[in-house]
Amino acid sequence: MNTSMALHTDKYQINMMYAHWKNGTHNQRTVFEAFFRKMPFGNGYAVFAGLERIIEYMENLHFTADDIDYLSLQEEQYDAAFLEELRAFRFTGHLDAVQEGTLVFANEPLIRVEGRVFETQLIETALLNFMNFQTLIATKASRIKQVAKDDILMEFGTRRAQEADASLWGARAAYIAGFHATSNMLAGKRFGIPTKGTHAHAWVQSFTNELDAFEKFAEALPNQVTLLVDTYDTLHSGIPNAIRVAQELERKGKRLLGIRLDSGDLAYLSIEARKMLDAAGLTDVQIVASNDLDENTISDLKMQGAKINSWGVGTQLITASDQPALGGVYKLVEREIDGKMEPTIKISANPEKVSYPGKKDVYRIIHPKKKKAIADYICLATEDDVERQARLKLFDPLHPYMHKHVDHYLSERLLQPIYEQGKLVYERPSLEDIRTYHQKQLKRFWPEYLRKTNPEPYHVDFSMEAWNLKRDLIEEHVQEKAQWRAERQEHDTEEVHDDDL
Repeated sequence: MNTSMALHTDKYQINMMYAHWKNGTHNQRTVFEAFFRKMPFGNGYAVFAGLERIIEYMENLHFTADDIDYLSLQEEQYDAAFLEELRAFRFTGHLDAVQEGTLVFANEPLIRVEGRVFETQLIETALLNFMNFQTLIATKASRIKQVAKDDILMEFGTRRAQEADASLWGARAAYIAGFHATSNMLAGKRFGIPTKGTHAHAWVQSFTNELDAFEKFAEALPNQVTLLVDTYDTLHSGIPNAIRVAQELERKGKRLLGIRLDSGDLAYLSIEARKMLDAAGLTDVQIVASNDLDENTISDLKMQGAKINSWGVGTQLITASDQPALGGVYKLVEREIDGKMEPTIKISANPEKVSYPGKKDVYRIIHPKKKKAIADYICLATEDDVERQARLKLFDPLHPYMHKHVDHYLSERLLQPIYEQGKLVYERPSLEDIRTYHQKQLKRFWPEYLRKTNPEPYHVDFSMEAWNLKRDLIEEHVQEKAQWRAERQEHDTEEVHDDDL
């Protein structure tokens, strides 16, 4: 990525930056945290992805001359001095994030940004864009992997994705979560993902007959022959012709790798195809299926006894069709007041939108013998109970009376330093390392948290100090509101008396 994406933001970010600059508050220190409130797809976990894209964005974050020219034409008529401030813009703050491939859960900070509000405000839109999309696709891909188990999974979504970037980074997110290959050649080149592909119905239609089309394809690619057998009649034309080509290949010392089914009753057709191939002695020929597949369809096909070895998954994966947005948010949790950092809270009429104030850390608490995750523990960054291996009280934030104490445990700190004082300090792992790390993450959890249907809710607990801070700030808000109402009532009474006079 060679060009800056400073304008990959919402206009209100620029307007807020301008208002801070006009008020002289643009250097105010702030802490923001990004998280999502609700588990996607009703799943028991999500898979964090998007960090590599965020790093690429941050490494090239600056306003170009063209950007400045464009901003100078806006109806807000920004001061020339403000535009010069943008011309010199660089990120100088801190950014911590969860590693890609980590299993994550609702309401825990996945990214934490510290720095001047001038900087922390600008990057909100891009960070959420990258995190929300890739985490969503990685989670969807992981759900599919859970039901496909050891079968081969291929990402086929490029033509249905919402534009080129979505197909490119979506292919990468799917690979992190366990897919084995992609049809996207650019993703293969850029990220080193294995690429797979057969041929289209158009190839068969471009020849006089199906057998001729199969034979010509086998002549062109004798070592990579997988034939699409449903252009005309799968059982009475496609598979018999594929078997003839397979026998011709065997006489030349080659072999047919597989057949692909892209329509019809995939369970029935695959069972019948397997019988026909085995009867012809082609027991090693694989059966590939495509056609609007997702984790639910694959699960159903397996229950019906489908004889499918490889799955090409496209539209339903790359668009996350059953939940097209993650809904991640980026909230201010701490700000500088008179030279001191103070926690801040967002109050809402919707209880689930009331934020947890204060700069926080996230720890994964692990059973010392079984090496399985017990809970995620969110505490204020000033607390050191986990680091000291102190006794922890784990309780349900919605039902605080439900709790238990943990005395002996292992822990993993989830938020890792990515940028310090504007400098990249994170050693970026290879995509293969991220993929392997994700597989290890899955082994960290008991199966009941990972199952596709009705997963057991995993515990995400807040420390007592973090919990009490939220309650205290809510109480302060309630008192301030009550005081405002009392003052308003007194004012209205005085106005009534004045009218009587």
